[in-house]
Amino acid sequence: MCPLSGKVKVAVIGATGYTGGELVRLLLQHPNAELVALLRLSSEEALPLHKAHPHLRGLTHLDCVPYEESRLEGVEAVFLAVPNGVAMELVPRLLERGLKVIDLSADFRFKDAETYERWYRKPHTAQGLLSEAVYGIPEFRREQIRSARLVANPGCYPISALIALAPLLRRKIILLDSIVIDSKSGVSGAGRSRLEAGYLFTELDDDFRAYGVAGHRHTPEMEQEFSSLSGEPVRITFTPHLVPMVRGIFTTAYATLIAPMNSADVHALYASDYAGEPFVRVLDAEELPRVKAVVGSNFCDVAVFVDERTQRVIVLSVLDNLVKGASGNAVQCFNLMFGLDERTGLWYGGLAP
Repeated sequence: MCPLSGKVKVAVIGATGYTGGELVRLLLQHPNAELVALLRLSSEEALPLHKAHPHLRGLTHLDCVPYEESRLEGVEAVFLAVPNGVAMELVPRLLERGLKVIDLSADFRFKDAETYERWYRKPHTAQGLLSEAVYGIPEFRREQIRSARLVANPGCYPISALIALAPLLRRKIILLDSIVIDSKSGVSGAGRSRLEAGYLFTELDDDFRAYGVAGHRHTPEMEQEFSSLSGEPVRITFTPHLVPMVRGIFTTAYATLIAPMNSADVHALYASDYAGEPFVRVLDAEELPRVKAVVGSNFCDVAVFVDERTQRVIVLSVLDNLVKGASGNAVQCFNLMFGLDERTGLWYGGLAP
């Protein structure tokens, strides 16, 4: 619960990357969070925050300093914005200190260590915590998140796809072997350390390409959560694409309906299911979502259609991959873990134009 002072003392480990910087931006304006430590693992030297994130210059006196456990004195919650494989080494000690942890890497998203090891190609060294970790998507795990010590923040693509398909999966009104997910992401989804030639401006500008075809690491994460929602094993086809924009994900999900329905029928299901969800906006019938409507915000906009000729449902969802797809969703989980209104520090629109 939120302390009597009204402020939870918070640290960010991995503050120099894109998701780390977005966490800092959100937490600095959060009325119930006091950011007390910015930590980095890759250097023995302190780095002024504005050197990593010039847009945050002058907003805090904190520097990004080398990680030492002693710097966590008095901290109550830790956000981990670190590479896959790093969090599993840190989390056991953080929990022993009595801290609540929100991990933005993939290390604790899977209930099965073998799945993680197969897709991420590294051994899992904290398997005993996998059963305890709560998959952090508030729309479907709200009560578990409230009581969690360890939250595994989902991947950006899975959040967009889960919100897109959950009403259909829970009702089992689609053929579970018919799901196809096509997603487009801005370049920031690759992270700040991606230095391959393919991510240079000259290679990306005016281009549009698929990657990770038939093998993207978010595939088993989606399958795990789709199976949980439907109560049956689910296998999907997922293809991500890279588009020349900085932020945003546009997901189009397809599935075949079991019984005939029209767009109005399915839209009514979505409107009902998400009526109480603060950050999911079901658009009016025939309205199409736009990435620009959500950039900079924690909202996910959803539109749903039925191709009555083929009886396939088509769901469109858009979100900002760094906010609702990562850091904003993590702050939403933080709010729940400390008994706060989950909108706290996040209730604002996107950036326009």
